[in-house]
Amino acid sequence: MSMLTPPGMGGQYKITGDKYPRMRRNRGRRRIALAVVASVAALGLIGWGTLQLIDVFAGGGDEASAAGPAADCTASPSPSASPVKALPKPGQITVNVFNATPRGGLAKDTADELKKRGFKIGDVGNATKTYDKKVKGAGIVLGAKAASDAALPVLATQLTGAELKTDTRAKPAEVDLILGTAFKALTKKEDADKALTTLAKPAPTPSATKKSC
Repeated sequence: MSMLTPPGMGGQYKITGDKYPRMRRNRGRRRIALAVVASVAALGLIGWGTLQLIDVFAGGGDEASAAGPAADCTASPSPSASPVKALPKPGQITVNVFNATPRGGLAKDTADELKKRGFKIGDVGNATKTYDKKVKGAGIVLGAKAASDAALPVLATQLTGAELKTDTRAKPAEVDLILGTAFKALTKKEDADKALTTLAKPAPTPSATKKSC
């Protein structure tokens, strides 16, 4: 029996060579491999964190910060001009002036002033029974339905507090001015001119088309 044969094996098995067989795994290499992998992962995390810091200090975070508030932007009204309808000029409107008050000469004086302001003058006299002594306010501007957004508003700029009414007449360019009990005088010319300018060029109306942050 060889000197290398373990006792009890009866020579059935022999070990040849000059090295013993390894009876258990080599744990040393496994530990080394795990240590290497852990080191690589740690170095990767450190490198990634460094790059993030560099990006922030270099201004790369500006895009993210700029994009953040954009999500919170809300629509705010922005001015947009409404379509302006061409209004008739005073010279294109014929005004009939009627006096519904007990005061004499009121219709004639008012018609003369309107003529100075460029309006055409039609009939001048006392109001019909429908309105005589029955107009409590400053006056009534009366015209065709087709004149409700044209001639009527233009004439109404000349008398503050005038009431606008329509009837079935066929001539939209002919308007009645019926002077009421509260009438004292026409609106001052400069104020009437301003009102007429505003009527022809209305202020822009807001529309929600602009976003602000």
